[in-house]
Amino acid sequence: MVNSIQDALYNWLTIKVVAEARPDDHAAIETYEMFEKIVFEDHGVSRVHIRKEEPFYYVTYMHQGEEKKSRFPIELIDVMHDQIKGEPEKYINYE
Repeated sequence: MVNSIQDALYNWLTIKVVAEARPDDHAAIETYEMFEKIVFEDHGVSRVHIRKEEPFYYVTYMHQGEEKKSRFPIELIDVMHDQIKGEPEKYINYE
């Protein structure tokens, strides 16, 4: 399990960006589903709201009955998706 909620949200949001941009990428979807389980089931997070506003992604969520907030630099979250867009031949979707 990913130890901290912050790390879990970071990984979840990073792969969420990729999975939403590549809905036919089975590996991205499976990885997204794994991190979604970690965030929502293992860490007990609920009611997540994401807002992208330069220079951050702002994530608001409920944890243990309390509203919490995190922010992540857009460039760090989007790095994987940007790499895939820049070199798509290296990220072929194998079925």
